[in-house]
Amino acid sequence: MKFIVSSSYLLKQLQVLGSVINSSNTLPILDNFLFELDNTQLTVSASDLETTMSATLEIDSNSQGSVAVPAKLLLDILKTFPEQPLTFTVEDNNTVEISSNSGKYAIAYAPGDEFPKAVVLEDPSSTIVPAEVLSTAVSKTIFAAGNDDLRPVMSGVFFQFSPEGLIFVATDAHKLVKYARADVKASQVADFIMPKKPLNILKGILAASDAEVTIEYNDANATFSFDNYILTCRLIDGKYPNYEAVIPKENPNKLLINRVQFLNSVRRVAIFANKTTHQIRLKIAGTELNISAEDIDYSNKADERLTCDYQGDDMQIGFNSRFLTEMLNNLSSDEIQLEMSMPNRAGILTPVDGLDEGETVTMLVMPVMLSN
Repeated sequence: MKFIVSSSYLLKQLQVLGSVINSSNTLPILDNFLFELDNTQLTVSASDLETTMSATLEIDSNSQGSVAVPAKLLLDILKTFPEQPLTFTVEDNNTVEISSNSGKYAIAYAPGDEFPKAVVLEDPSSTIVPAEVLSTAVSKTIFAAGNDDLRPVMSGVFFQFSPEGLIFVATDAHKLVKYARADVKASQVADFIMPKKPLNILKGILAASDAEVTIEYNDANATFSFDNYILTCRLIDGKYPNYEAVIPKENPNKLLINRVQFLNSVRRVAIFANKTTHQIRLKIAGTELNISAEDIDYSNKADERLTCDYQGDDMQIGFNSRFLTEMLNNLSSDEIQLEMSMPNRAGILTPVDGLDEGETVTMLVMPVMLSN
């Protein structure tokens, strides 16, 4: 088995796949990349049993075979090479020899058939989504997903596909984000919960791609295919909470404000908030918004005044500044709207501008009890 490949091309592909590999694996074989050669096509795979990802590379060769090569060692050596062709040769003494312009390097390999096979989906449903849409959907929602092992369904992003459009939801019970697209549709109704790890890997690659992503899914697994990559992952098992029931429908109090100005103000005032509750207080009356925080234990306090466009009753409401900051950071519009009904009901943040046709973003943040 022998092939020639460009060093930088191989490194770029392996760095993407490397993000699948865990730092500590129960099965030693998972510390390797699987190289499968079929004449001019080289397929490289990485897996952590839950998620498997492979990339297909066009290379120069006329042989076949498969070997598992230690991932860290291979990445470390590839990072040191300037751009050049590398020749990989599988020798009889259980090593792969890499020849570069400056020398030869031998790496021990494991037989390729020891590597776990990727799941093949039985009778999957399929939807095609532009890479840019999927990338935006993931980055707009994933930050709101929970980290609680006791509630695994809330540690992922909920995908809801229908002929009306696509909806992506993430929540950790304190904040919730719903991202919807009416301009991309699925042929049939389906929903599943995607874990965070494969989504973070996808988010990284999709941002630079303009491909169409084919998503295939059944009850247990999902596969994302685009460009030269295929990612297969196990879905989170369980029923997603009814998020629609949590979003308050009647919100008579509406605040319009410049997003950056509001974000900077919240950031500054939050420095003076209590370090455990991160509580800040919004006091709205007329066209004036007062943002304040106080840490009674240390006698620290801050108070800022902003002008805003407000329709509704005068009110005071408390929020966790970290959730508010995260949400404002994840929006890209110039103006945002904060809708509220009562100090003990969730506030709804929506962008006023900067959205594509058919795109809607709804962010919900739970209030905190104000201590008078």
